[in-house]
Amino acid sequence: MKDLIQRKNDHLDIVLHPTAAVKKCTTGFEQWRFDHCALPELNLDDIDLRTSLFGKTLNAPLLIGSMTGGASRAAEINRHLAQAAQALGLAMGVGSQRVALESDVNSGLTRELRQFAPDIVLLANLGAAQIASPKGQDYARRAVEMIDADALIIHLNPLQEALQRNGDRDWRGVLNAIEETVKALPVPVIVKEVGAGLSVDVARRLLETGIAMLDVAGAGGTSWAAVEGERATTAHGRTVAMAFADWGIPTAQALHDLHQALPQAQLIASGGIVDGIDVAKALRLGASIVSQAAGVLGSATSSAQAVVDHFQIILDQLRIACFCTGSASLDQLRQATLVRV
Repeated sequence: MKDLIQRKNDHLDIVLHPTAAVKKCTTGFEQWRFDHCALPELNLDDIDLRTSLFGKTLNAPLLIGSMTGGASRAAEINRHLAQAAQALGLAMGVGSQRVALESDVNSGLTRELRQFAPDIVLLANLGAAQIASPKGQDYARRAVEMIDADALIIHLNPLQEALQRNGDRDWRGVLNAIEETVKALPVPVIVKEVGAGLSVDVARRLLETGIAMLDVAGAGGTSWAAVEGERATTAHGRTVAMAFADWGIPTAQALHDLHQALPQAQLIASGGIVDGIDVAKALRLGASIVSQAAGVLGSATSSAQAVVDHFQIILDQLRIACFCTGSASLDQLRQATLVRV
């Protein structure tokens, strides 16, 4: 368990303070541009960004993405995120709850978190390897109950596990375990990658299990292969990992392909979301909700107000993107002209 907690601390340190530039692909959003509307005929302040998720209203289609669980400082980070989500009316996903389930280190992942954010959509989180274990369904139920969550995220990270010291290498039976979890839980299940994207084939198989949403979590944001390369203790391990630093399906491509092939699928866009224009493009390409994690982590280590300030910038940018495409609502934004360049 000490090794697992140290791993979580390492992840935070590397994401917050990258020690070296590594090759990685872009998200692909730079390949898309909106047609500018020079005559919007709108009042900017009247643009409606509200949406709903699992029966609750969000003030904007934003999810504060899963970040950290296990490290002692995670409690403060999660508190700041929850308080900001409550203040802004956004959704929030917590980091992996494995450490909290397997030890007495809860990292702030208790019902106290719900007290900071009583009204938000709050998402629990477990890795696919834990779901596929003999205790998988018990873990899933406890993860949801632990924070009084509205849904459970199951994250897929096969590349990271393959590169990690003592990573989970046996992924047989994961799809069936997800299906059994969907049947057993009283709340919806979301499945997400962690930064290498979801293909149409994988997405189709996951949807057949009855899950509620898919998070494409494409390449172009945090490269967990590069993170594990930074953590490697040997030259061999680092060289193997760094070769995969730009591996994966770029976020915009994954989102576009899934929406075209599976138009009824409810999609979360994440992976390298930088600003409100990226959010607008993601919504136009098929996302129901857009998520950001690493981009706000620095603010989350500071204060709840810093997180609020960070997302207020994104909200202002998203509203202006709507204004300059002549979109009075998210439904209209999803019909705006977006050209591949």
